[in-house]
This record gives sequence, structure tokens and C-alpha cells, in this order.
Amino acid sequence: MCGITGFISHKKYDFLQKDLKKATKALSHRGPDDEGLWFEKKHNVGLGHTRLSIIDLSPLGHQPMLSSDGKAVIVYNGEIYNFKEIRKTLIKDGYAFKSNTDTEVVVNSYLKWGKNCIERFIGMFAYAIYDLRKKRLFIARDRIGIKPLYYFHNKDIFIFASELKSICAFDIFKREIDHDALSLFLHYQYIPAPYTIFKNTGKLEPGHFLEYDEKSINIKSYWCHNIRSDDYIDEKHALTRLDTLLTKAVSQRMISDVPLGALLSGGIDSSMVVALMQKASSAPVKTFSIGFKEKEYNEAPWAAKIAKHLGTDHTELYVSLDDAADVIEKLPYIYDEPFADSSAIPTFLVSRLVRSEVAVALSGDGGDEQFAGYVRYWMTALLATRFYLLTGYRAKNLKRLLNKLPVSWVERCYLPLRPLLPQRFQIKNFRDKWQKLINLLGNCDLEELYRAAICLWDKDEIKRLFNGKVLPVSSYEKSFEKSKNFSALSRLMHVDKNTYLPDAMLTKVDRASMACGLEVRVPLLDHRIMEYVGALPDNLKYKNGSGKYLLKKNLAKYIPESLFLRPKMGFGVPLENWLRNGLKELLTDYLSKERLKQEGLFDGDFIHKIIKEHTEARANHQHKLWAILMWEMWRERWLETARVA
Repeated sequence: MCGITGFISHKKYDFLQKDLKKATKALSHRGPDDEGLWFEKKHNVGLGHTRLSIIDLSPLGHQPMLSSDGKAVIVYNGEIYNFKEIRKTLIKDGYAFKSNTDTEVVVNSYLKWGKNCIERFIGMFAYAIYDLRKKRLFIARDRIGIKPLYYFHNKDIFIFASELKSICAFDIFKREIDHDALSLFLHYQYIPAPYTIFKNTGKLEPGHFLEYDEKSINIKSYWCHNIRSDDYIDEKHALTRLDTLLTKAVSQRMISDVPLGALLSGGIDSSMVVALMQKASSAPVKTFSIGFKEKEYNEAPWAAKIAKHLGTDHTELYVSLDDAADVIEKLPYIYDEPFADSSAIPTFLVSRLVRSEVAVALSGDGGDEQFAGYVRYWMTALLATRFYLLTGYRAKNLKRLLNKLPVSWVERCYLPLRPLLPQRFQIKNFRDKWQKLINLLGNCDLEELYRAAICLWDKDEIKRLFNGKVLPVSSYEKSFEKSKNFSALSRLMHVDKNTYLPDAMLTKVDRASMACGLEVRVPLLDHRIMEYVGALPDNLKYKNGSGKYLLKKNLAKYIPESLFLRPKMGFGVPLENWLRNGLKELLTDYLSKERLKQEGLFDGDFIHKIIKEHTEARANHQHKLWAILMWEMWRERWLETARVA
């Protein structure tokens, strides 16, 4: 993996070359092995690159890289897993190569096929090519959004980078807060593309490319997620086809000139990846997992059992509150825009652990969003057909009653009953799920039900919290509209694949891993797998009250079901208790009434009401409070010179 940045300007600014050096330095964590700059003074263009050497470790892989014919120059972040096949085609057509890198394949592919070259690539990538023939900048991001790409544009200059901190290094960039983006962050826990926290700044959306010259900026989509068809598909055939696709995707992602390993949580997705890695490897695969002392959050014992069964070389690290507190201080810099998924903490810690032994790791990200793995999918679909009985005053009264019940008392009643319930109702992290269930009351529309299931601060709370702010339309509503003719289950997965997956899950993994100089590859998000699984009927994903039906059937070929058939746990941290105990002082310090009043953005009395309810264990507001805390810590780190108004 690498870091990329650059600019193209209509005016000649003397400071841009100096700023590009700073912007490139800001990405050194993404590429600790090499650094390069390229300038074209006549047309005021500059490119910067930091390199994490994975394929062809020689100096021939140095970037920015000029094509052999001098017609184009590229900065590239990613891996093209089929680059050798494309390279053979290009050589037959007369293209010359000086290295064995996929970078050179990408730039030559552009020279041969133009913007259509993207459709030939299998992998994860974000790259920029300056076409010296057309005096045009061409930027592209992979189909799923595994690798990031930000850009800033005003009438005089266009800047792009792998991370916002690189754009912030340019003096011409003013850190003006976009309040629409801030309200979306409080609602979703992340900022959905194309929004960013700053004005005049965007994220290039997954599956899109951008062309920029002196006359215009042009952004277009080249790929979109498939939604299932109604065609019948034989289960046996589907299982065989899935295993073939998974095996190929995993084996392609094991190609590396440096040592590699795998993140093993003990869940179905990572276990599937590791099983196929071990099948393809002649030596024990190095696997890594994180554990917690709190049993409700600890999957480490299951990961260890699976590692033992597969014969991997396994390492585990148990995380304490002190470990977490050290990471929390780093989060505002690592994510460089507000980000409130608390699992960023163990993700960073496991990335640091993995990087101590290998430079590349495979992960199981993407299984839930494709195979109906989240409880919220079937629960929302079920409630959408039941809650019409609980609209109006009945729902409001029930919601008011349930909110008055201490969550600790409800949990004590539930836990003895849990082993007697059907598996899909054997919920881990009960307090969190209970609060979300209460939030659902009063909704019967699928879109609003799902919003209540995933949001932190709801629409009404944001109005009260944030001076009457109304939520803008985002990719959430657009994804629901595009999928309106399909089943509830397919719609919910489609929405997540377009929003939560790239903007939360993949953002979390990319920033945490790259902060440690670790490359993480995600075989389950091979676009060929996504296209195939997206076309499968619902009953091959969710069946007999359980998600991941077909994936579990496939995993059973390699691992006994007794090792993975258990209630879903997720990759969370014991945040609820931490905010009541070890992190309480941090919470009350950053969210003090004096601090909030001085900032002038939020209703401090409302926030302190929520804090009191949580610290007294009368409710579980961990996610709401974590989002506000992350905003305040981010604001302190990045807004010294920003204008917040």
C-alpha cells in the first residue's frame, strides 16, 4: 500500500511545491519505504507518493512513475491481482516495461485503453494519472471503496490525496466545517461519501472516476452493486461456484514479495479466509487475534480453537482499558475526520500486532453485507411487517414505558432465558441491542425502521442537539430509492454495501492498518464474488432463521460446525462500561458544559442529560456519547485554524 497526493493549478503559486512536500510527508505512515515527488512547472502540476513495498521491492518501483514513452505519469495506491495477465497482453501489443510492478501495468493500460482500463482491473486501488498529451488529470477509485481518495476544488486549484491530513498540509486549503456533514456524522457515526467534514472537499465515491483539466471537472460511475434476481439457482451448484470464486480470490491475494498473514477473529468470515489460505499454503499461515477480559466481547478462545484445527501459527493479544486509552488519543489523527466506530480501537491494536511480524494480512471483511450476516437485517425486515400494529399513541406509550425500565434489570431477566430461545434470539451485547429495539418503536416504513436500527442520534435529537439542524439527503436515501423494487433483505444489504461498508467498515480498516504500515487485503470483496452473490436469491443467504446460510455450508467443508455455529458477537469493545468507569473522566472533560458552551454548536444541557442517564446505568447511550466525544477530540486536534460558524 501507499499514499498518494497531488495538485493541478490554473495559477502559478510559488508555495505549491513546498506544500506538496509537506503533503507527501503527511502520508509517510502509508508508505514508510520510499518517497517521491514529480513536478511539471509549465502547467503547474505536482504529484507526491509514499511507498510501502510489496511487489517488486527494487528501486524500479519508485513513484511517481513516468511511462516508458513519457506520455503519462502515475501515483498509485493499491494492488491489481491480475496485473501479470494484463502485462502479457500489453507486451504483445508492443508496450515496454522496466519493472515487475502493477503500477507500470496500470499506467500502460491507461495509455492503451483510456478510462476503460479500469474495467480490466481485479483488485483494490486509488490512483491518479497525469496525461501529458491531453494535459488532463485522471483519477479512479476501486469498485468497492477499499482504498480512499479525497479531493479539494476551487476555481484556481484541484488537490487530491489518500487522506485529508495531506490536503490540510496545503496552505491554500481553509478548514471550514460543513455542518451538513457534521449532522450526518452524528446520525450515522461516519460521514457518507461524497461528503467530508470540510467544505469544498469530497470523497470520490467507490466505482467512480474523475477527469480534471483547465476547463472542467467530470465525475462518472463505472460500476455499481448488483441486486439479486428472481431466478431459481440450485443450491449445490451455487455452493460449488462460491467455493471456486472464494478459493481463487484468496489465492490471488496471497501473492506477495514480503511475508503475509491473516486477521482471525473466530467469526465465520475470517475463518473462511484463513481456511482457504491454509489450504493453499505449504507452511502454517500466521494468524492474529485480539481478546478482551469481558466475556461478552471475547472471541479469542474461538479463534484459538479454529487456528488449532487448521494448524496455523497463531498469536493473540488481550486488550486492557489502558491499551484502549492510549489508542483513543491517536484516533483523531489517524482518521482525520470525525469517526465514531469504537471498533477502530481493537482494529488498530491488532494491526500493530500483525505488523510486528508481517507486512500484508488478509481479512474477512465484507461477509455480513453480502450474506445477510447482521441481526439488524432480518429483525428490520420482520418488524416492518409487524409494527403497523404499534403506530401512533400505542407505540409512543410502549416506548416511554420501556425507556423507564433500567437496562441492567432487563438484562438480568433476559440472560437466564437466552439459552432457551431460538438461536437468532440469543443476542450477544444485549444492552446495545435493547436500546436499538426501543428506538425502532413507532416506525413501520422499512427505510425509517432501518434508519432507527443503525443511527446514533435520530433526526429529532439532532434538531434539538444541533440548533434545529435538518439532516440532508445522503447516499442512504438514494440507495433505498434505487433498490425499491427488490425484497426487504436485498434492499438492506444493498444500502449497506453502498454506505456502511465503504464509509465505515473499510475506512476503519484502511486508516487503522495504514497507520501501522500494514496492507490489508479483503478477498470476500472481490467484485466477481460480489456480483455473483448479489444475484443469488434470499433463501441462499438467510434460511432457517439464520444469515450466511451458503457461506456457513461452504465453511463446514473445512471446519467443524461446532467451532463456528454460535450467536454473532461482532468486533466491538466494552464501551458501555468503559464510559461509566475508566473513561468517565475523559468523557466529562471533553463534554463539560463550559467547553460545549464555549464551542457554541450543541445543546449542552441535552448532552448532560444523556451522560447522566448513561453513567447511572438507566440507559445505554454509549454510541451517542462516543460520537460526541470523537467530534470534540477531533475538533481539538484539527480546528486550531478552522472557522466554526
